[in-house]
Formats: sequence, C-alpha cells, structure tokens
Amino acid sequence: MKNLRIFTGTANPGLCEQITQRLDMQSGSLTIRNFADQEIFVQVKESVRGKDIFVIQPTCNPGHYHLLELLIIIDALKRASADRITAVIPYFGYARQDRKDQPRVAITSKLIANLLTVAGASRILAMDLHAAQIMGFFDIPVDHLSAVTVFVDHIRKVCPKDTVIVSPDTGGVVRARQVAQALNANLAIIDKRRPGHNKAEVMNVIGEVEGHDLVIIDDMIDTAGTLCEASKALIAKGASSVIACATHGVLSGEAYDNINASPLKKVIITDTIPSDRKRSDKIEVLSVAPLFAAAIEKIHKGESVGELFRE
Repeated sequence: MKNLRIFTGTANPGLCEQITQRLDMQSGSLTIRNFADQEIFVQVKESVRGKDIFVIQPTCNPGHYHLLELLIIIDALKRASADRITAVIPYFGYARQDRKDQPRVAITSKLIANLLTVAGASRILAMDLHAAQIMGFFDIPVDHLSAVTVFVDHIRKVCPKDTVIVSPDTGGVVRARQVAQALNANLAIIDKRRPGHNKAEVMNVIGEVEGHDLVIIDDMIDTAGTLCEASKALIAKGASSVIACATHGVLSGEAYDNINASPLKKVIITDTIPSDRKRSDKIEVLSVAPLFAAAIEKIHKGESVGELFRE
C-alpha cells in the first residue's frame, strides 16, 4: 500500500494515530497554523502527486472551524496533484438540518456536501450519519460505516442475556432493531415530542421494560438532556437499570452534569469525537479505529466495504 497516504486535521489526531498504527504506517506531514486573525494556513509538507489520500477530520465543536480546516486541507492536496482524496469524517456535523421542516431554514447537510465536493473530495467515508438520506446529498461516492457491530460486541460481554434494546425515538428504530436482532433481544421504543431544539418530552414507552436491564441505542448525545429524561421515564416504568450507547459523544453544554445527575448506569460512546472522560465516571469510550482502518484498506484496494458488516 505504498501509494496510500493518510493525513489528519486538528479535530481528532488521536483517532488518526490509532488508525495509522493499525495500518502499520505513519500519518502524512502537514503544517496547520493560524494567522493573527485566526485565518487558517495549510501546507502539505511532502509530495502527494498521484497518491491515494485519506484525510481524517470529524467536524465536531467548533464545527465551523474544523469544517473549514478540512476544506482547506482538501484544496491543498488537490492543488498538489493528489490522485484521489477521500474525506474521512467520523462525525459529520451540521447533519441535523437535513430537510426544510420550517419556513425559511437552511438545509445545511446538503450545503456541506456541496462544499466538500467543490473543494475536491473524490469520496466520503463517514460513520452513523444523523439521517441516511444525507448520502444522497452527495454527487460523489459515500461509504457509510456503522458502530452497531462495536456496540453489539461490547453489550454481549457486559450485559445480561435478557437485556432489552431501546430506541430513543421512532427515527432511531432501524438502528436499535439491528442491535436487537444481532443480540436476539427484545425491542422497546420511546414515543416523544420536541417542543424546541435540544428539548424533548417523553410521551409513552412502547414495549416491555419492567424488571429488565435496558440499553438505549442512539447516534449521538449532545446536551444529554433528552437521554437523561428518557432514562428517568424508563426507571419510572420499572426498569432495573439503564445504560446508553451512542456513536458520537458531542457532549456540549451541561451534558456531563446531566449524565452525572441521571439514573443512567453507564454511557458508552466511541472515539469519533474526543471526549473528557475525567468529567464523568459513567462515560466509557470504545474505539472505532479498527473499523476505519479496515474500511480505508478496502477502499484503497478496491474491495467491498460492505463485507465489514456481514455476520
């Protein structure tokens, strides 16, 4: 794989290091710095002419900065005559605005797709997009990874066999059902409504939860307010314990305080976004580096990425 090179921005260099270690290679050399007014400067410090390039950069907080940094890195690589540039975006920010559900609002996920394409990305490699239809916003190939296999393996090791899998809303049923089927477990669904951004009210719990250990499966945790309210509602319904698994630990605002004060026994996230585990003993982080390393190798060799998810 001498023609393969992997670069990273400043958003999550730790994940890049784990991926390159898995592939037994070093990450590429970039200079990234800021002018006095915080304008971003990027220079590729090695020849990439004719190379197959992968750029690892989640667009996590501050999302606007990390997104612009990614775009500038891609542009620099394109102008340095890279053969193919794959944007590896473990966490795809601005994805929650994926449709025009209110008057005069932007569809930011489509906008970001356009920006990445214009910048020079040849392909996108992402994980657990907020909505599957976002793949259709791109006019370039998109490989969509899922952390379901990572969570399934972990749940098998630490949870009782009669654990019930819970979807936090109707939109997450497909993801939760995948986990439930892999574990041969029962499924429950929380019926909720959103009166505003980062706010949710639990209306009903569909399924049998009384006397069971529960695992909530979600794609992301932002302020954790919704998740903590859900855990309270499930305990009120007679659940023995509640843990949560979410791919992206955004953990903004009062998220850590909310988790610490909640009845949640454990919150399991992945390392798509860097997190401060010292702020909560309840948080456990699983690595998705092996999955990304395997996907990068398969894409580089022209092999099927779908084989990673076959049972």
